[in-house]
Amino acid sequence: MSDPNEVRSMVGALVERARAAQRIADGHDQARTDELVAAAGWAIMEPGRNRALAELAVADTGIGVVDDKVRKNHRKTLGLLRDLLGAKSVGVIAEHPDTGIVEIARPVGVVCAVTPSTNPAATPANKIINALKGRNAVIVAPSPKGWTTCARLVEHIHAEFDRIGAPRDLVQLLPSPVTKASTAELMRQCDLVVATGSQANVRAAATCGTPAFGVGAGNVAGIVDESADPAAAAERILRSKTFDNATSCSSENSLVLVAAIRDAMVDALRAQGAVLVDGRHKSALQALMWPDGKLSPAAIGQSARTVAERAGLADVAAQNPRLLLVEESGFGADFPFSGEKLSPVLALYTVPDFAAAAETVRRIYAYQGAGHSVGLHSAHADRALWLGLNLPVTRVIVNQAHAIATGGSFDNGLPFSLSMGCGTWGGNNFSDNMNYRHYLNITRISRPIPERVPTEREIFGAYFDKYGPR
Repeated sequence: MSDPNEVRSMVGALVERARAAQRIADGHDQARTDELVAAAGWAIMEPGRNRALAELAVADTGIGVVDDKVRKNHRKTLGLLRDLLGAKSVGVIAEHPDTGIVEIARPVGVVCAVTPSTNPAATPANKIINALKGRNAVIVAPSPKGWTTCARLVEHIHAEFDRIGAPRDLVQLLPSPVTKASTAELMRQCDLVVATGSQANVRAAATCGTPAFGVGAGNVAGIVDESADPAAAAERILRSKTFDNATSCSSENSLVLVAAIRDAMVDALRAQGAVLVDGRHKSALQALMWPDGKLSPAAIGQSARTVAERAGLADVAAQNPRLLLVEESGFGADFPFSGEKLSPVLALYTVPDFAAAAETVRRIYAYQGAGHSVGLHSAHADRALWLGLNLPVTRVIVNQAHAIATGGSFDNGLPFSLSMGCGTWGGNNFSDNMNYRHYLNITRISRPIPERVPTEREIFGAYFDKYGPR
Protein backbone atom coordinates (compact mmCIF):
# COMPACT_ATOMS: atom_id res chain seq x y z
CA MET A 1 0.00 0.00 0.00
CA SER A 2 1.84 3.07 -1.25
CA ASP A 3 -0.92 5.58 -2.02
CA PRO A 4 -0.98 8.16 0.82
CA ASN A 5 -4.78 8.32 0.78
CA GLU A 6 -5.04 4.55 1.11
CA VAL A 7 -2.57 4.56 3.99
CA ARG A 8 -4.45 7.38 5.71
CA SER A 9 -7.76 5.54 5.29
CA MET A 10 -6.38 2.22 6.52
CA VAL A 11 -4.82 3.77 9.62
CA GLY A 12 -7.92 5.87 10.21
CA ALA A 13 -10.08 2.74 10.32
CA LEU A 14 -7.79 1.17 12.93
CA VAL A 15 -7.83 4.31 15.05
CA GLU A 16 -11.61 4.63 14.81
CA ARG A 17 -12.03 1.07 16.09
CA ALA A 18 -9.51 1.76 18.83
CA ARG A 19 -11.40 4.88 19.92
CA ALA A 20 -14.66 2.94 20.15
CA ALA A 21 -12.99 0.29 22.32
CA GLN A 22 -11.25 2.91 24.44
CA ARG A 23 -14.58 4.57 25.22
CA ILE A 24 -15.65 1.26 26.76
CA ALA A 25 -12.43 0.99 28.78
CA ASP A 26 -12.87 4.58 29.94
CA GLY A 27 -15.83 3.39 31.99
CA HIS A 28 -13.95 0.60 33.74
CA ASP A 29 -13.21 0.65 37.45
CA GLN A 30 -9.80 -0.29 38.84
CA ALA A 31 -10.68 -3.96 39.25
CA ARG A 32 -11.81 -4.37 35.64
CA THR A 33 -8.79 -2.42 34.41
CA ASP A 34 -6.49 -4.73 36.31
CA GLU A 35 -8.22 -7.74 34.74
CA LEU A 36 -7.22 -6.41 31.32
CA VAL A 37 -3.65 -5.99 32.56
CA ALA A 38 -3.56 -9.55 33.88
CA ALA A 39 -5.00 -10.90 30.64
CA ALA A 40 -2.31 -9.20 28.54
CA GLY A 41 0.39 -10.31 30.96
CA TRP A 42 -0.67 -13.96 30.88
CA ALA A 43 -0.80 -13.83 27.08
CA ILE A 44 3.01 -13.63 26.98
CA MET A 45 3.91 -15.31 30.28
CA GLU A 46 2.04 -18.60 29.80
CA PRO A 47 5.07 -20.90 29.41
CA GLY A 48 4.08 -22.55 26.13
CA ARG A 49 3.23 -19.25 24.49
CA ASN A 50 6.35 -17.62 25.88
CA ARG A 51 8.68 -20.21 24.36
CA ALA A 52 6.84 -20.22 21.04
CA LEU A 53 7.12 -16.44 20.86
CA ALA A 54 10.83 -16.57 21.67
CA GLU A 55 11.46 -19.21 19.02
CA LEU A 56 9.48 -17.27 16.45
CA ALA A 57 11.36 -14.07 17.30
CA VAL A 58 14.76 -15.64 16.69
CA ALA A 59 13.56 -17.44 13.55
CA ASP A 60 12.08 -14.27 12.06
CA THR A 61 14.71 -11.71 13.02
CA GLY A 62 17.79 -13.93 12.96
CA ILE A 63 19.08 -12.30 16.14
CA GLY A 64 19.23 -13.19 19.80
CA VAL A 65 19.03 -16.38 21.86
CA VAL A 66 15.78 -18.30 22.37
CA ASP A 67 16.36 -19.21 26.02
CA ASP A 68 17.35 -15.63 26.88
CA LYS A 69 14.24 -14.29 25.16
CA VAL A 70 12.15 -16.75 27.19
CA ARG A 71 13.74 -15.37 30.36
CA LYS A 72 13.28 -11.79 29.19
CA ASN A 73 9.62 -12.27 28.26
CA HIS A 74 8.98 -13.84 31.65
CA ARG A 75 11.03 -11.64 33.98
CA LYS A 76 10.30 -8.29 32.37
CA THR A 77 6.57 -8.98 32.26
CA LEU A 78 6.44 -10.45 35.77
CA GLY A 79 8.40 -7.49 37.11
CA LEU A 80 6.11 -5.02 35.37
CA LEU A 81 3.03 -6.76 36.76
CA ARG A 82 4.60 -6.62 40.22
CA ASP A 83 5.15 -2.87 39.82
CA LEU A 84 1.53 -2.39 38.71
CA LEU A 85 0.02 -4.56 41.46
CA GLY A 86 -2.04 -2.26 43.65
CA ALA A 87 -1.04 0.86 41.70
CA LYS A 88 -3.95 3.28 41.28
CA SER A 89 -4.67 4.34 37.71
CA VAL A 90 -8.45 4.94 37.78
CA GLY A 91 -10.30 7.81 39.42
CA VAL A 92 -8.76 9.46 42.48
CA ILE A 93 -5.19 8.25 42.79
CA ALA A 94 -3.88 10.69 45.42
CA GLU A 95 -5.14 13.25 47.93
CA HIS A 96 -2.95 15.89 49.56
CA PRO A 97 -4.85 17.61 52.39
CA ASP A 98 -1.94 19.92 53.16
CA THR A 99 -2.09 21.46 49.69
CA GLY A 100 -5.77 20.91 48.96
CA ILE A 101 -4.90 18.95 45.81
CA VAL A 102 -6.69 15.81 44.62
CA GLU A 103 -5.22 13.90 41.66
CA ILE A 104 -7.43 12.02 39.21
CA ALA A 105 -6.07 9.59 36.60
CA ARG A 106 -7.48 9.93 33.09
CA PRO A 107 -6.63 8.01 29.91
CA VAL A 108 -4.54 9.57 27.15
CA GLY A 109 -6.68 7.85 24.48
CA VAL A 110 -5.16 5.82 21.66
CA VAL A 111 -1.45 5.01 21.97
CA CYS A 112 0.87 4.37 19.03
CA ALA A 113 3.55 1.94 20.26
CA VAL A 114 6.61 1.75 17.99
CA THR A 115 8.68 -1.33 18.84
CA PRO A 116 12.03 -2.82 17.69
CA SER A 117 13.11 -6.11 16.14
CA THR A 118 15.45 -6.80 19.07
CA ASN A 119 12.54 -7.48 21.43
CA PRO A 120 9.54 -8.26 19.19
CA ALA A 121 7.48 -9.74 22.04
CA ALA A 122 8.77 -8.30 25.32
CA THR A 123 8.72 -4.62 24.31
CA PRO A 124 5.22 -4.67 22.72
CA ALA A 125 3.89 -6.56 25.78
CA ASN A 126 5.40 -3.98 28.12
CA LYS A 127 3.85 -1.07 26.25
CA ILE A 128 0.49 -2.78 25.82
CA ILE A 129 0.24 -3.59 29.53
CA ASN A 130 1.19 -0.05 30.57
CA ALA A 131 -1.32 1.40 28.11
CA LEU A 132 -4.10 -0.86 29.35
CA LYS A 133 -3.33 0.09 32.95
CA GLY A 134 -4.29 3.63 31.98
CA ARG A 135 -7.55 2.51 30.24
CA ASN A 136 -6.10 3.33 26.85
CA ALA A 137 -6.30 1.56 23.52
CA VAL A 138 -3.00 0.76 21.82
CA ILE A 139 -1.96 0.12 18.22
CA VAL A 140 1.49 -1.42 17.77
CA ALA A 141 3.81 -0.46 14.91
CA PRO A 142 6.44 -3.21 15.06
CA SER A 143 9.60 -3.44 13.03
CA PRO A 144 8.98 -5.36 9.80
CA LYS A 145 11.23 -8.21 10.97
CA GLY A 146 9.32 -8.49 14.24
CA TRP A 147 5.82 -8.28 12.77
CA THR A 148 5.00 -12.00 12.82
CA THR A 149 6.06 -12.37 16.46
CA CYS A 150 4.09 -9.29 17.47
CA ALA A 151 1.07 -10.52 15.53
CA ARG A 152 1.20 -13.82 17.40
CA LEU A 153 1.40 -11.93 20.70
CA VAL A 154 -1.66 -9.88 19.79
CA GLU A 155 -3.51 -13.11 18.88
CA HIS A 156 -2.76 -14.44 22.37
CA ILE A 157 -3.95 -11.18 23.95
CA HIS A 158 -7.17 -11.33 21.95
CA ALA A 159 -7.70 -14.93 23.10
CA GLU A 160 -7.37 -13.79 26.72
CA PHE A 161 -9.68 -10.84 26.06
CA ASP A 162 -12.27 -13.26 24.69
CA ARG A 163 -12.11 -15.19 27.96
CA ILE A 164 -12.98 -12.10 29.99
CA GLY A 165 -15.31 -10.39 27.52
CA ALA A 166 -13.04 -7.45 26.69
CA PRO A 167 -13.06 -5.71 23.28
CA ARG A 168 -10.28 -6.97 21.02
CA ASP A 169 -9.87 -3.55 19.44
CA LEU A 170 -8.20 -2.27 22.61
CA VAL A 171 -5.03 -3.89 21.24
CA GLN A 172 -4.35 -3.76 17.49
CA LEU A 173 -1.44 -4.08 15.09
CA LEU A 174 -0.48 -2.27 11.92
CA PRO A 175 -0.99 -4.71 9.04
CA SER A 176 1.98 -6.17 7.20
CA PRO A 177 3.99 -4.94 5.47
CA VAL A 178 4.73 -2.22 8.01
CA THR A 179 6.20 0.77 6.20
CA LYS A 180 7.65 4.11 7.19
CA ALA A 181 4.54 5.72 5.70
CA SER A 182 2.06 3.63 7.71
CA THR A 183 4.05 4.08 10.92
CA ALA A 184 4.26 7.84 10.37
CA GLU A 185 0.53 8.05 9.67
CA LEU A 186 -0.26 6.08 12.82
CA MET A 187 1.93 8.47 14.80
CA ARG A 188 -0.04 11.42 13.41
CA GLN A 189 -3.50 9.98 14.09
CA CYS A 190 -2.99 8.64 17.64
CA ASP A 191 -3.03 10.65 20.86
CA LEU A 192 0.35 9.58 22.23
CA VAL A 193 3.43 8.01 20.65
CA VAL A 194 5.83 5.81 22.62
CA ALA A 195 8.81 4.95 20.42
CA THR A 196 11.56 2.44 21.11
CA GLY A 197 14.03 1.26 18.49
CA SER A 198 16.03 2.99 15.81
CA GLN A 199 16.94 6.62 16.26
CA ALA A 200 15.20 7.31 12.94
CA ASN A 201 11.91 6.18 14.48
CA VAL A 202 12.58 8.14 17.66
CA ARG A 203 13.28 11.31 15.65
CA ALA A 204 10.18 10.71 13.55
CA ALA A 205 8.13 10.41 16.73
CA ALA A 206 9.55 13.66 18.06
CA THR A 207 8.56 15.56 14.91
CA CYS A 208 5.22 13.89 14.07
CA GLY A 209 3.10 16.57 15.74
CA THR A 210 1.66 14.17 18.34
CA PRO A 211 2.87 14.16 21.97
CA ALA A 212 5.64 11.57 22.08
CA PHE A 213 8.06 9.74 24.31
CA GLY A 214 11.20 8.44 22.62
CA VAL A 215 14.37 6.95 24.03
CA GLY A 216 17.98 7.82 23.37
CA ALA A 217 20.70 5.75 21.77
CA GLY A 218 22.46 3.10 23.80
CA ASN A 219 26.24 2.85 24.05
CA VAL A 220 26.82 1.94 27.66
CA ALA A 221 30.28 2.15 29.20
CA GLY A 222 31.27 0.40 32.41
CA ILE A 223 34.07 1.45 34.75
CA VAL A 224 36.09 -1.08 36.74
CA ASP A 225 38.27 0.66 39.31
CA GLU A 226 41.19 -0.61 41.39
CA SER A 227 38.97 -1.58 44.33
CA ALA A 228 36.69 -3.94 42.39
CA ASP A 229 36.60 -7.72 42.76
CA PRO A 230 37.78 -8.86 39.29
CA ALA A 231 36.04 -12.24 39.36
CA ALA A 232 32.72 -10.79 40.49
CA ALA A 233 32.91 -7.90 38.02
CA ALA A 234 33.79 -10.24 35.15
CA GLU A 235 30.88 -12.53 35.94
CA ARG A 236 28.43 -9.62 35.94
CA ILE A 237 29.83 -8.14 32.74
CA LEU A 238 29.76 -11.45 30.87
CA ARG A 239 26.24 -12.17 32.08
CA SER A 240 25.14 -8.74 30.89
CA LYS A 241 27.05 -8.56 27.62
CA THR A 242 26.20 -12.07 26.41
CA PHE A 243 22.50 -12.01 27.37
CA ASP A 244 20.45 -12.39 24.18
CA ASN A 245 23.66 -11.80 22.21
CA ALA A 246 23.87 -8.19 23.44
CA THR A 247 20.72 -7.02 21.67
CA SER A 248 19.79 -4.81 24.63
CA CYS A 249 20.53 -1.09 24.49
CA SER A 250 21.67 -1.55 28.11
CA SER A 251 24.48 -3.98 27.27
CA GLU A 252 27.98 -2.64 27.86
CA ASN A 253 29.78 -1.54 24.71
CA SER A 254 32.97 -0.27 26.33
CA LEU A 255 34.82 -1.25 29.47
CA VAL A 256 37.09 1.34 31.06
CA LEU A 257 39.70 -0.31 33.28
CA VAL A 258 41.89 1.47 35.82
CA ALA A 259 45.45 0.35 35.07
CA ALA A 260 46.04 -1.16 38.50
CA ILE A 261 43.35 -3.77 37.87
CA ARG A 262 43.69 -4.15 34.11
CA ASP A 263 45.64 -7.42 33.95
CA ALA A 264 43.63 -9.10 36.70
CA MET A 265 40.41 -7.99 35.04
CA VAL A 266 41.40 -9.25 31.59
CA ASP A 267 42.41 -12.58 33.14
CA ALA A 268 39.05 -12.77 34.94
CA LEU A 269 37.19 -12.02 31.70
CA ARG A 270 39.18 -14.71 29.91
CA ALA A 271 38.33 -17.17 32.66
CA GLN A 272 34.67 -16.43 31.93
CA GLY A 273 35.10 -17.19 28.20
CA ALA A 274 36.23 -13.86 26.70
CA VAL A 275 38.91 -13.76 24.01
CA LEU A 276 41.15 -10.72 23.50
CA VAL A 277 41.43 -9.94 19.77
CA ASP A 278 44.83 -8.70 18.53
CA GLY A 279 45.41 -5.75 16.20
CA ARG A 280 45.40 -7.79 12.98
CA HIS A 281 42.16 -9.47 13.93
CA LYS A 282 40.71 -6.14 15.04
CA SER A 283 40.94 -4.82 11.48
CA ALA A 284 39.12 -7.86 10.09
CA LEU A 285 36.47 -7.54 12.77
CA GLN A 286 35.97 -3.86 11.98
CA ALA A 287 35.63 -4.65 8.27
CA LEU A 288 32.83 -7.12 9.03
CA MET A 289 30.99 -4.93 11.53
CA TRP A 290 31.19 -1.57 9.73
CA PRO A 291 31.71 -2.33 6.02
CA ASP A 292 30.35 1.05 4.93
CA GLY A 293 30.57 2.99 8.18
CA LYS A 294 27.24 1.64 9.41
CA LEU A 295 26.82 -1.27 11.83
CA SER A 296 26.12 -4.39 9.77
CA PRO A 297 23.34 -6.95 10.35
CA ALA A 298 26.07 -9.55 9.91
CA ALA A 299 27.08 -8.86 13.53
CA ILE A 300 23.91 -7.60 15.23
CA GLY A 301 22.55 -10.07 17.75
CA GLN A 302 24.94 -12.86 16.70
CA SER A 303 27.05 -14.99 19.01
CA ALA A 304 30.72 -14.11 19.51
CA ARG A 305 31.70 -17.29 17.70
CA THR A 306 29.50 -16.45 14.70
CA VAL A 307 30.90 -12.91 14.55
CA ALA A 308 34.45 -14.30 14.62
CA GLU A 309 33.64 -16.84 11.88
CA ARG A 310 32.06 -14.21 9.65
CA ALA A 311 35.08 -11.97 10.13
CA GLY A 312 37.35 -14.82 8.99
CA LEU A 313 38.93 -15.27 12.43
CA ALA A 314 39.01 -19.06 12.39
CA ASP A 315 41.55 -19.34 15.23
CA VAL A 316 39.40 -17.09 17.45
CA ALA A 317 36.20 -18.91 16.54
CA ALA A 318 37.89 -22.24 17.36
CA GLN A 319 38.18 -21.08 20.98
CA ASN A 320 34.36 -20.93 21.16
CA PRO A 321 34.41 -17.44 22.69
CA ARG A 322 31.51 -16.04 24.68
CA LEU A 323 32.79 -12.48 24.22
CA LEU A 324 35.30 -10.71 21.98
CA LEU A 325 37.49 -8.04 23.60
CA VAL A 326 39.07 -5.29 21.48
CA GLU A 327 41.63 -2.78 22.74
CA GLU A 328 40.65 0.80 21.94
CA SER A 329 41.98 4.25 22.76
CA GLY A 330 40.14 6.64 20.43
CA PHE A 331 36.64 8.05 20.17
CA GLY A 332 34.22 8.96 17.40
CA ALA A 333 33.38 7.88 13.89
CA ASP A 334 37.03 7.14 13.05
CA PHE A 335 37.06 4.66 15.95
CA PRO A 336 33.87 2.65 15.43
CA PHE A 337 34.56 0.32 18.34
CA SER A 338 33.84 3.32 20.59
CA GLY A 339 30.21 3.17 19.46
CA GLU A 340 27.27 0.80 19.93
CA LYS A 341 27.88 -2.73 18.66
CA LEU A 342 24.70 -4.73 19.52
CA SER A 343 26.81 -7.89 19.61
CA PRO A 344 29.10 -9.67 22.11
CA VAL A 345 32.02 -7.39 21.20
CA LEU A 346 33.42 -5.14 23.92
CA ALA A 347 35.93 -2.31 23.58
CA LEU A 348 38.59 -2.09 26.30
CA TYR A 349 40.08 1.22 27.44
CA THR A 350 42.91 1.35 29.99
CA VAL A 351 43.37 4.52 32.05
CA PRO A 352 45.59 5.54 34.98
CA ASP A 353 42.92 6.31 37.57
CA PHE A 354 39.23 6.87 38.30
CA ALA A 355 39.27 10.51 37.18
CA ALA A 356 40.64 9.43 33.80
CA ALA A 357 38.04 6.67 33.62
CA ALA A 358 35.23 9.16 34.10
CA GLU A 359 36.71 11.47 31.46
CA THR A 360 36.99 8.54 29.05
CA VAL A 361 33.30 7.76 29.53
CA ARG A 362 32.47 11.42 28.93
CA ARG A 363 34.36 11.34 25.63
CA ILE A 364 32.65 8.11 24.56
CA TYR A 365 29.25 9.65 25.28
CA ALA A 366 30.16 12.82 23.42
CA TYR A 367 30.20 10.52 20.39
CA GLN A 368 27.26 8.25 21.25
CA GLY A 369 25.14 7.17 24.20
CA ALA A 370 24.81 10.33 26.26
CA GLY A 371 22.04 10.26 28.84
CA HIS A 372 21.53 6.50 29.06
CA SER A 373 23.57 5.03 31.92
CA VAL A 374 27.01 4.09 33.18
CA GLY A 375 28.14 0.99 35.01
CA LEU A 376 30.50 1.05 37.99
CA HIS A 377 32.29 -1.89 39.60
CA SER A 378 33.88 -0.51 42.75
CA ALA A 379 34.05 -0.75 46.53
CA HIS A 380 33.99 3.05 46.81
CA ALA A 381 30.38 4.16 47.39
CA ASP A 382 31.25 7.83 46.91
CA ARG A 383 32.32 7.25 43.32
CA ALA A 384 28.80 6.34 42.22
CA LEU A 385 27.57 9.64 43.64
CA TRP A 386 30.37 11.51 41.85
CA LEU A 387 29.40 9.93 38.52
CA GLY A 388 25.75 10.79 39.12
CA LEU A 389 26.66 14.40 39.83
CA ASN A 390 29.06 14.84 36.93
CA LEU A 391 28.46 12.54 33.95
CA PRO A 392 25.66 13.05 31.39
CA VAL A 393 23.76 9.93 32.49
CA THR A 394 20.35 9.26 34.01
CA ARG A 395 21.33 6.01 35.72
CA VAL A 396 24.45 4.82 37.55
CA ILE A 397 24.38 1.02 37.87
CA VAL A 398 26.61 -0.13 40.73
CA ASN A 399 28.03 -3.65 40.97
CA GLN A 400 25.29 -5.24 38.86
CA ALA A 401 24.85 -7.00 35.53
CA HIS A 402 24.09 -3.83 33.62
CA ALA A 403 21.77 -5.06 30.86
CA ILE A 404 19.62 -6.88 33.41
CA ALA A 405 19.66 -4.15 36.06
CA THR A 406 19.01 -0.99 34.04
CA GLY A 407 15.49 -1.90 32.98
CA GLY A 408 14.49 -2.92 36.50
CA SER A 409 15.38 -6.09 38.37
CA PHE A 410 14.01 -7.96 41.35
CA ASP A 411 17.15 -7.01 43.30
CA ASN A 412 17.09 -3.26 42.62
CA GLY A 413 14.50 -0.52 42.88
CA LEU A 414 14.29 0.66 39.26
CA PRO A 415 10.89 0.22 37.58
CA PHE A 416 10.69 -2.70 35.15
CA SER A 417 10.78 -1.31 31.63
CA LEU A 418 12.23 -1.89 28.18
CA SER A 419 12.18 1.83 27.33
CA MET A 420 14.64 4.02 29.19
CA GLY A 421 14.41 7.78 28.91
CA CYS A 422 17.78 9.50 28.55
CA GLY A 423 16.91 13.07 29.46
CA THR A 424 17.91 16.06 27.39
CA TRP A 425 21.43 14.60 27.05
CA GLY A 426 19.91 11.85 24.90
CA GLY A 427 17.43 14.12 23.13
CA ASN A 428 14.50 12.93 25.29
CA ASN A 429 11.86 14.78 27.28
CA PHE A 430 12.03 12.35 30.23
CA SER A 431 14.72 10.55 32.21
CA ASP A 432 12.74 7.76 33.89
CA ASN A 433 12.32 4.12 33.11
CA MET A 434 9.08 4.42 31.16
CA ASN A 435 6.12 3.23 33.24
CA TYR A 436 2.34 3.36 33.45
CA ARG A 437 2.24 6.96 34.68
CA HIS A 438 3.59 8.09 31.30
CA TYR A 439 0.37 6.69 29.79
CA LEU A 440 -1.91 8.82 31.99
CA ASN A 441 -3.32 12.30 31.98
CA ILE A 442 -3.62 13.65 35.52
CA THR A 443 -6.44 16.04 36.40
CA ARG A 444 -5.95 18.02 39.62
CA ILE A 445 -8.65 19.48 41.82
CA SER A 446 -7.52 22.48 43.83
CA ARG A 447 -9.39 23.55 47.00
CA PRO A 448 -8.61 26.55 49.19
CA ILE A 449 -6.31 26.07 52.16
CA PRO A 450 -5.29 28.48 54.93
CA GLU A 451 -3.27 31.27 53.40
CA ARG A 452 0.42 31.50 54.25
CA VAL A 453 2.22 34.47 52.75
CA PRO A 454 5.97 34.52 53.53
CA THR A 455 7.68 37.65 54.76
CA GLU A 456 10.39 39.28 52.72
CA ARG A 457 12.79 38.24 55.48
CA GLU A 458 11.91 34.56 54.98
CA ILE A 459 12.61 34.78 51.28
CA PHE A 460 15.52 37.21 51.06
CA GLY A 461 17.07 37.04 54.55
CA ALA A 462 20.12 34.96 53.66
CA TYR A 463 20.63 36.90 50.44
CA PHE A 464 20.44 40.30 52.18
CA ASP A 465 22.67 39.14 55.03
CA LYS A 466 25.36 38.19 52.53
CA TYR A 467 25.02 40.96 49.95
CA GLY A 468 22.94 43.67 51.62
CA PRO A 469 19.45 44.87 50.65
CA ARG A 470 20.79 47.10 47.81
